[in-house]
Amino acid sequence: MGKRKDLSEFDKGQIVMARRLGQSISKTAALVGCSRSAVVHQKWSKEGTVVNRRQGHHGRPRLIDARGERRLASVVRSNRRAAVAQIAQEVKAGSDRKVSGKYTVHHSLLCMGLHSHRPVRVPMLTPVHRRKCQQWVGLSQ
Repeated sequence: MGKRKDLSEFDKGQIVMARRLGQSISKTAALVGCSRSAVVHQKWSKEGTVVNRRQGHHGRPRLIDARGERRLASVVRSNRRAAVAQIAQEVKAGSDRKVSGKYTVHHSLLCMGLHSHRPVRVPMLTPVHRRKCQQWVGLSQ
């Protein structure tokens, strides 16, 4: 049980309006003269959530943005056999941003779903092998 009286309808309306005008929880609580938890509870009762969700950008800005990823994909499509270091050099040459190294490019390629494959090792076929295969196919039909 709280030690203070319940908020009046006027105070509740002030909380709602102050929050809609963009005031912080602390400033709203100081304006109304109530605790911050009362402001948060009011938000929960009106909106059903207490989370202040920021839209979008968290953490460090990406070195290779969406436009850079499209350029990276086109560089990879133009030369599919290029090594990551070679791709990184081409991206650096055509970009105004400083892309630090091949790890950044490699990570972006992995996020885009592009990764390398090792060739399957099979023995080389000789003309004798080919002739025997054709004979076998001719016998089986």
